[in-house]
Amino acid sequence: MSAADTIKVYHSAERYEKNPATREPRWVKYTILSMALGFFGLFLLLPLFAVFTEALRKGFSVYVAAITHPDTLSAIRLTLLASFIALPLNIVFGVAAAWCISKFNFRGKQLLITLIDLPFSVSPVVAGLMYVLVFGIHGWFGSWLADHGIKVIFAVPSIILATTFVTFPFVARELIPLMEAQGTDAEEAAISLGATGWQTFWHVTLPNIKWGLLYGAILCNARAMGEFGAVSVVSGHLRGQTTTLPLHVEILYNEYQFAAAFAVASLLALLALVTLALKLYAERHLS
Repeated sequence: MSAADTIKVYHSAERYEKNPATREPRWVKYTILSMALGFFGLFLLLPLFAVFTEALRKGFSVYVAAITHPDTLSAIRLTLLASFIALPLNIVFGVAAAWCISKFNFRGKQLLITLIDLPFSVSPVVAGLMYVLVFGIHGWFGSWLADHGIKVIFAVPSIILATTFVTFPFVARELIPLMEAQGTDAEEAAISLGATGWQTFWHVTLPNIKWGLLYGAILCNARAMGEFGAVSVVSGHLRGQTTTLPLHVEILYNEYQFAAAFAVASLLALLALVTLALKLYAERHLS
């Protein structure tokens, strides 16, 4: 084989490695692409467009009035409160769980991983019912809480508890594979050079996982603000007191206040878009 033939074979192999999909006929590629884009437009873009269209159908003044209504502002405050409390708790738990699972071998390790995935397998409605059975007036601790004037169910604490439960796997599940892939070489080197445990964590482990931690926190926060099932069970739907944004949308829609319902829903849609942008930003740095 001549040098020219060798070069042709090399470039042909190189193009094949870079573009293996070019072996398929064009009609197959375009058909799959059209199906994917059609599904994306029909089930994602079209509903998103409909939300903003219905929200502004009766004019911008109606939209602003729905957003600035006292009940809406109360729902926004409660949603932010539940998210801002649940997020730090999940970050602390996620980092601690990922540290233990990825850096140490111990009995019950697989059980801990299974328990972390529990909120993924349990329906949010069931999760809410569990808190009712534990902290409700007829629950395990209901009588004791009532005697001491502590109200958990149908109050703000139950919303925070339910939100924390359904969101706590996100941070841990992002960090566990990342920290397992990184191994323990860096931490062992730091300790061998005289670093303490906290110094190793702050100066070695945390900088290596910061983008994965941010990615998990973004997903956790998005789920916290959009949670409906578990919060619906434990909130009691007390308007202006224990209703988050998703619950407030349901109340407005059931009362046939469609413009107001879609206006409030547009806030959640905007939150989803912002979350998507932050997610893409974190993914770029994580990759």
